Amino acid sequence: MKSFITGNEFSLSEACEIFTLAKQFKNFRSDRSIQPLNGESWGLLFFKNSTRTRISFEVGINELGGYPVVVDGNSTQLSRGETIEDTARVLSRYLNGLVIRTFCHEDLEIFANFGKMPIVNALTDFLHPCQVYADIFTLVERWRSYANDWISPLEGKKVTFLGDTACNMANSWILAANQFGMKISLGGPRDFKPKIKIQNLLKDNGFSPHAYHHTEDPKEAVADADVIYTDVWVSMGEEKDRENRLRIMQPYSVTPDLMKLAKPKALFMHCLPAHCGEEVDLGVLESSASIVFDQAENRLHAQKAILHALTQKSKNMD
Repeated sequence: MKSFITGNEFSLSEACEIFTLAKQFKNFRSDRSIQPLNGESWGLLFFKNSTRTRISFEVGINELGGYPVVVDGNSTQLSRGETIEDTARVLSRYLNGLVIRTFCHEDLEIFANFGKMPIVNALTDFLHPCQVYADIFTLVERWRSYANDWISPLEGKKVTFLGDTACNMANSWILAANQFGMKISLGGPRDFKPKIKIQNLLKDNGFSPHAYHHTEDPKEAVADADVIYTDVWVSMGEEKDRENRLRIMQPYSVTPDLMKLAKPKALFMHCLPAHCGEEVDLGVLESSASIVFDQAENRLHAQKAILHALTQKSKNMD
């Protein structure tokens, strides 16, 4: 294993090590004694706009001793017809690793197949594994009872995802819930149910291809939930369908009344940016149940731990 593409590349024990290291990075951020990327140059190749992802990776690489090389994907020769295969081969001769935020998940897989360096999925239209690792880390920070227990606090907990339940965050949560022993419930319109692609990925990773619950009834979806999660209804590249999406998703907006149907201490999560009045009510976003800014902060610490793990694994393979 050299890359982080789906989020299921790490075993449970390895994931625990990542969370432990992320906590150390968070608690002792000013301590720069751990410098696994010292002297290394890591590329950040972005085909989509970004705030949290770009800045957290750029800062994280720097804090790990590396040099971040930020590249707008549209300014590369890829935009003029150079193949991904050739680009991956060339960049592998310059860089020690490459973080990619792009549209097509298959393009990322080509980079991983032809590159000779760790590749990190910083978001595709199919999956967002760095975000879900930060989310899991954020939850266990709240729930764990003693220092090194990262798994048992998650077991049996119910996460409800509302809205576009075929989006990249829903897919990542379907996979992560199965990996970490959680229950996953999805509430969304019939035309936005999880697709065959995530079912195949579940099967490839040893899970049932239907290891999730989907309903068109938002009240049923959130009943007895420990976490309610949502994402924007109109992602980049879907603007032409905006009006239809806003209309059909409206019943799945996370409101205070909907939050009351979950467990009394249920948490609200959102990967941001949030569009208040659409997928979430302002009162929920700003409530004591909301941990959205903890999630955002933890992107930095979790990603640093992931980069550290990939670097150590790659050195061991060499």
